Amino acid sequence: MAALGWLTPRRRSATARSVLAGEASAEAARKSSQELEELTPAPELPGAAEEPAFPVLGDVRAAAFFDLDNTVMQGAAIFHFGRGLYKRKFFESRDLYRFAWQQAWFRLAGIEDPEHMQDARDSALSIVKGHRVAELMSIGEEIYDEYMAERIWPGTRALAQAHLDAGQKVWLVTAAPVEIATVIARRLGLTGALGTVAESVDGVYTGKLVGEPLHGPAKAEAVRALATAEDLDLTRCAAYSDSHNDIPMLSLVGHPYAINPDAKLRKHARHLDWRLRDYRTARKAAKVGIPAAAGVGAVAGGTAAAIALHRRRR
Repeated sequence: MAALGWLTPRRRSATARSVLAGEASAEAARKSSQELEELTPAPELPGAAEEPAFPVLGDVRAAAFFDLDNTVMQGAAIFHFGRGLYKRKFFESRDLYRFAWQQAWFRLAGIEDPEHMQDARDSALSIVKGHRVAELMSIGEEIYDEYMAERIWPGTRALAQAHLDAGQKVWLVTAAPVEIATVIARRLGLTGALGTVAESVDGVYTGKLVGEPLHGPAKAEAVRALATAEDLDLTRCAAYSDSHNDIPMLSLVGHPYAINPDAKLRKHARHLDWRLRDYRTARKAAKVGIPAAAGVGAVAGGTAAAIALHRRRR
């Protein structure tokens, strides 16, 4: 991936960056899944829930792709990761307030300012530069137990387990860093994870991003690339998400599911007769009109996490 470093966002079209991000994420996911197969820990099962009318038992050309934030897990994984770092006093409260405010602003405004996203992304990458990938993985393992395990939606977990029981592979697809996503996938007994890829050489971050955050169209490109590499038939695959930003990914497969959907996705799913599942309480479900702005939230949260890593090393 080091050879891709010169391809900065300013020198590529948005489509090219999405394709590059998707292909990089698929490559990283396949590598991590091979490592996961060697480890194969016992999956954590938060509880049983209804199962879908499919998957088809033994269909090895089918697989399932799950968005992470608010689909598999309540809230944003990167936010929970940041909470764990703050608890360990890896950064100061003013930094936490700054990034919490930034994420809240984007959630309420419901827009993604390209320049603002670029600034946040550049800041995060510059701070991560020079740090080891293994450090992020180790911290993620601890924080999963503290903040994430209890926030897995049992209903969505049951859907994923149904695919596993049918002999199919199950992948997380998220804008969160691939290292964090891989930890979560491993702890849930899933096949692997597609996530945002920060470039690294010999296990050390270079301070560059491969493509762009795995958000929106980039997720669809990642799924498409992985399906090609794994010889999957997308018309027999399933995808699950809560966000309208993932409509490109959901539209790729033959079995799209809207899970805890926001207002736009709910409307779109009903129009196309997609399956819907809502595991929230009525009160929480009423708030789905507030845009999630998942990609921006991941970048903002990632910057906070990067600052924590930076200050820990000082």
